[in-house]
Amino acid sequence: MSEQTPPPPPSDPTPNPVPYETPPGGGYAGPPPDKDSITMGMLCHLLGIFTYFVGPLIIWLMKKDSSPFVDDQGKEALNFQIVASIATAACFLACCLPPVAVLLISAVQITRIVFSIIATVQANQGIAYRYPVTFRLIK
Repeated sequence: MSEQTPPPPPSDPTPNPVPYETPPGGGYAGPPPDKDSITMGMLCHLLGIFTYFVGPLIIWLMKKDSSPFVDDQGKEALNFQIVASIATAACFLACCLPPVAVLLISAVQITRIVFSIIATVQANQGIAYRYPVTFRLIK
């Protein structure tokens, strides 16, 4: 009689999940965010367009302890909107030269809106976003 070899073990149908990678520039390295965390992280950035730092502050204060992703993205949005508010106020101080002040305020506002939209889209995809022109005032 011929010896039969045992059948190979069944392959695992679920591949190992890819661990979350730290985004370029450091920052969030926690567990992958769930759907609710992604929505709240996105809202932090989106509300910043309309409410400056007030919307991100409210969401961050409500959700920072329950979701590491919202904690990270809330702080990021809050820092950026605070810096944008300071830059806008500084431009208002330049009102002794009205054409220059108008140009500076317009540049700050356009930059603020564009970066906030980019951050909103990234957070909606579950990707932690880092604003390129901000100071990390809240750590």
